Order: sequence, then C-alpha cells, then structure tokens
Amino acid sequence: HPNNTMLKTAQLHHNNKRRHHKKNNNTTTMSSIQQFLLGLLLSSLTATTTVSSFHLPSTASFQILTRHHAKSSSPRSTSSSLQMGLGEMEVLEYDVAIIGGGPAGCTCALYTSRADLKTIILDKNPATGALAITSHIANYPGVDRTMSGTELLDQMREQAIQYGTRYEKAQVFMIDVKEEETGDSTYTKCVYTPDFTIKARSLVLATGAMGRVGKPFPGEKELLGSGVSYCATCDGAFYRDSEVAVYGASTEAIEEAMFLTKFASTVHWVVPTDIEKELQGGMDVEKNKIMDHDEAMQLMSCPNVKLWTKTKLVEVIGDFNGVTGVRVNHRGSDDDEVIPVEGAFIYGNGGGSKPITDFCQSKVELDEAGGVIVDESMMTSVSGVYAVGDIRNTDYKQVVVAASDGCIAAMAVEKFLNNRKMVKVDWIHR
Repeated sequence: HPNNTMLKTAQLHHNNKRRHHKKNNNTTTMSSIQQFLLGLLLSSLTATTTVSSFHLPSTASFQILTRHHAKSSSPRSTSSSLQMGLGEMEVLEYDVAIIGGGPAGCTCALYTSRADLKTIILDKNPATGALAITSHIANYPGVDRTMSGTELLDQMREQAIQYGTRYEKAQVFMIDVKEEETGDSTYTKCVYTPDFTIKARSLVLATGAMGRVGKPFPGEKELLGSGVSYCATCDGAFYRDSEVAVYGASTEAIEEAMFLTKFASTVHWVVPTDIEKELQGGMDVEKNKIMDHDEAMQLMSCPNVKLWTKTKLVEVIGDFNGVTGVRVNHRGSDDDEVIPVEGAFIYGNGGGSKPITDFCQSKVELDEAGGVIVDESMMTSVSGVYAVGDIRNTDYKQVVVAASDGCIAAMAVEKFLNNRKMVKVDWIHR
C-alpha cells in the first residue's frame, strides 16, 4: 500500500507534465490507488522512452499491482482502470483518432477531414519517421526529385490541417479498443497520452516500422539519414557506383543487399555468424526462419558482393558530409578494421524495420513478424480499428503505398461510421 509521500510524488510528477489545453468539461476521476499506480507508470515511461521505441511495463505486472484492490472497485478491464484521472485529465472527443503522422496517417487524416469527420493526429516525433529521414524523394509521383522527405511530409501534414485535422505532438502509451473496455457505447476507442486522453469512434494505427530490436550502434543514430538507412528500396539509387555495407543475417538484410547490387559498385555484406558453414549444412537456418537459403546463395554469387563472415559491426564512422566507413571486428582478431563505405544499411542489433506496436498491448492481432493483420479495407481484428503503412509489415515499404493505405482506410472509416453499404469515393469540401 502506498504511503502519502509516495502518492504525492506520483501526483506531483503528473502535475509537472500537464500541458495547458483548453478546458474541457468531460473529465474523469480516479481513486487514490489508481492515481498512484498511473503515476508510477508514467514515471517508468518517461525514464525508458527513447527515440526509436517505447517500452511498457507488462500488463501482467500491472494486474498484480491492481489485483489487491479488485474487490473495492467496480468490474472493468485493467487498462480501463487507467482512465486518465490524476486529478482532472482532459478528455477530447473525436470521430477519428490517428496514431502516427507519417504519409499514411496524414493521407488518412486528409480524407477523413474532407469527409467532415472530426479528426486528430497524434505524432510522437515528426522528425524520426522513415519519410522524414529520407534525404531526397525521387520516386513519388509529381514531386520534384530534389525535394527532401521532410519537405514532402510537411506538405502532407499542412494539407490535412488545412482541411480541419488537429495535429498534436504526443506520445501514446496505451489504447482501449472495445466498448467493454471504455464503458462508452459511442466512443468505443480510447487513446492515452501523459497529457490528455482521446475518446474516438474509430482508431487508425499508423506508427510505422522504425522500431529497433536493440540499442543502436555508435554513430548509427547520429548519421541516420546521412548515410545510415534501413530501406535499400528507398535510398539505394543514391549510392550508384559507390561502396555500401549491409549488416545482418536475416532474410530482410539479404533482400535489401540484393537490391543494392543493382546500384553499388561493391556491397559489403557483414554478418556476425559463420554464414558459409550454416549454408553448407552446419545449421538449418531455413527451419529457424532466420534467412532464406536460396536467396543467401544467390546474393553470395553476385560479383559485386563481398562477404565478411564472422564479423561484428562495431561503429558507423562519418563526418559532416555523411558516412565514410564502418568499423568491424572479425571473430578472433584483437584489432578492428575499417571498411570505407558511403552507405550503411543496418538490419542487425540496432537497425531493422520492426513494426511499432508496443502501445497496442496485444489489443489487435499481429502476424509472426509483428505486423498488424488487416483485411482489404485496412481494418484490423477489432471492428473500427484500422492499420495503415509500414506497421502492417508489408514488403512494399514505399511512401506512395503508405499514402494509398491511408486513403483506403479513410474511405472505410467513413463507410463504417455512417453505416454505408458502399464506399463513398470523394467528398465536396465547402
């Protein structure tokens, strides 16, 4: 049981973080024990937040903490017991809540706002998405080839705002997606941030796939977008006749390296394992789903691929012009070696393209690779909840595909909220 000092500390933590939004009469309150527990949760989240991922305490851990008081509270879901209270937490009501402000989220918001649906985008950081860190956009129809990813994203966001979308920079740490969780038959979705709660009639997940499995390598974060990339399809053409390094022993790394062979003069494939022994039968990597055997053999047969087996990536090296090399260490060697390259495509410890779904807390179904499963209308396993863009873990990680997903989801949302039998193709905005 918390003592008064701990409770005051938890409450003070939240009061210091509250933003001064316009007052809203629709507020909720919590018991003192719920305030304390949420205060601890927010403290934990603040302490563990990184640019690349957001780690939550497990639901099981929270259930252990709250089970003590189950008899004294009314029946409700674990996450619903966190209905943003801490004194008076502002609650905002919207037709459509979109988590993620990339091309998929902005396109969806543009269409739902044009359909006169009250829409809000919650975006953790507009500068860290896959499009934002792309130096130039040369394959988006109608866009000047010199335009940067940030410039294109700014235009997409501003266009949605001009049609009525509200844009908020906010970190989402949990969602509720069903009426039995929210206790509201109209606003059946809830999105929780440290500063306010969004109640919505529909929810769109558009957080992308920039999640990381582990800590970034030295130099990786600093040179992201300046030679460090996680998408060969997006950036490969910028390295024509240049040397690049690909780190990782996954199928994704192999496919990305294969794509780079079309442009780079040399692709240095750096793998920490004894890949040659594995492919010769020392280990059945196919059964372990680590990589595709045939694709790996095909990559190794390419004349412009140099394999660095049993070699770990130590550091990405660069200057104000971008990446200049990667520092590696061969197993058994006391000395590191620097491979001169202009691009570093990382799919190992720090890099990759893991769908960002931590905040979902298993509320929607995921595939084996962690992508959100959707139907042809982009609806997830939960009615009224949609997923668009790279969070689906699609093989086609392109801006134009993400925008297409957003458009499809928006039309499906409009049909869902208005109980239409047919999709309405477009709307006249006055």
